[in-house]
Amino acid sequence: MATITVTLAGMTAPQTSREGKRAPDAHPAPISGAGANVALLVVLFGSFMDLVDATIVTVAAPAIARDMGAGDAQIQWTIAAYTLALGAGLITGGRFGDQFGRKRLFMIGLVGFMVTSALCALAVTPGMLIGMRAAQGLTAGIMVPQVFGVIRASFAPAERAKAFGAYGAVQGLASVAGPLLGGLLVEADLFDLGWRTIFWINVPISILALVVGARVLPESRSASAARLDLVGALLAASGILLLMLPIIQTETWGWTAASYALLAAGIILLTIFLAYERSLAGRGGEPVFDPALLRIRAFAIGLSASVLFFGGIGSFFLTLSVYLQLGTGRTAWETGLVILPYALGSIITSGLGVALAAKAGRALLVIGSLTIAASQLVLLAVIRDGSDPGFWLLALGLFIGGLGLGLAAPVLVNVVLAGIPGRNAGAAGGVLSTVNQIGGSIGIAVLGTIFFAAVTGSTTGAPGLADYGHALTIVLVVTAVLYLVAGLVMLALPKNAAERVDQ
Repeated sequence: MATITVTLAGMTAPQTSREGKRAPDAHPAPISGAGANVALLVVLFGSFMDLVDATIVTVAAPAIARDMGAGDAQIQWTIAAYTLALGAGLITGGRFGDQFGRKRLFMIGLVGFMVTSALCALAVTPGMLIGMRAAQGLTAGIMVPQVFGVIRASFAPAERAKAFGAYGAVQGLASVAGPLLGGLLVEADLFDLGWRTIFWINVPISILALVVGARVLPESRSASAARLDLVGALLAASGILLLMLPIIQTETWGWTAASYALLAAGIILLTIFLAYERSLAGRGGEPVFDPALLRIRAFAIGLSASVLFFGGIGSFFLTLSVYLQLGTGRTAWETGLVILPYALGSIITSGLGVALAAKAGRALLVIGSLTIAASQLVLLAVIRDGSDPGFWLLALGLFIGGLGLGLAAPVLVNVVLAGIPGRNAGAAGGVLSTVNQIGGSIGIAVLGTIFFAAVTGSTTGAPGLADYGHALTIVLVVTAVLYLVAGLVMLALPKNAAERVDQ
């Protein structure tokens, strides 16, 4: 973080007559048409790579462990290091983009992501892989919030709702694509590279995005001359790190006194962070995150809905993958094929979600969330007898869930961010991504613990298909309730996405 801070400190932000004075965003005329489509494709490439890399290692973990002789704790840290570094950097990365240029920070983050992906692929020890995964997460924390900032500040209003909807669709699709792509690459063993292809694949995609992005992405920034809020950045990163660490490490550490102490310290630091940011904003400064944004109804309620909505996805696919591989004996590739109908369902309805994101709003959110809840109950019905239900029955439940995801995910992002002033677009996007990371981590920690406890607690010998099936039914019931509650929370959102006119 220190290196990045020094680099950014040399960047010059637009000047105003008095430090801390706010002015309209410094950006060119909004883009639309073909230019907007190409620019959107570039930033969505970056976002997709980040979201896939957060989950792809889960499927490749057994191959990594065999090849590098890594233990369970080292594999756990290979996954956790990325998530922790990403979560710690998102809010600060968003504000850096607002102050120093969103295109500039996106390109810097993308270059860093490409380099660290290559270093992950070249890792020769578990320790090196863990270190590079942390660096990869940090660069993603710089890159990802700029997606929101670029869309909010640079796209014409008519294009903006569709762009946010497309981002939401990609976010939902990537959560499914990680396990599918990971299984494909590990099984294909391209050029005898094995699991390393899950990182090498980021390099050519990043190069293409860099070449095209340099030509088509517009630059935009907040026209504030306020000094960089280093205190706020440090408090945010430290608080999120302390909050997420015991949650992510639940399976390894359990809930000890030290875990609760770290959790409490994280909550305290984040409380201090909000108080400091409120004070700084009151003095005319430019905080990393302006707490006044929480008074925007759609943003505040939308964050709560996002925690519930995305908190169930990661834990569901983790436990489903374990059930399919260890319970039914499927390979990583066969597991990916079973999950494929979820992605297909999401693709089918995401077009409708994108088209109606600015108009249907709340109705599609509620319908989508309830559809996912119904899909969990369908899966519960076909799994509960303890036998392998086969591809088609599993595909039916997963396809229904994908239909719900495609309806809700595009709309949720648009409703949450549409009312955010342009000067705070990056920071608000960083907060949304951070909340989704925390929700996903809590879901995996809680439901993962429940799942594995149910697997081992139902047998005295080696667990079999019936044991894994029983454990998955518990997860399905909990996630069905979770999406039902998410639907109820979404009823409190505005009927339609309210667009802010101030940029």
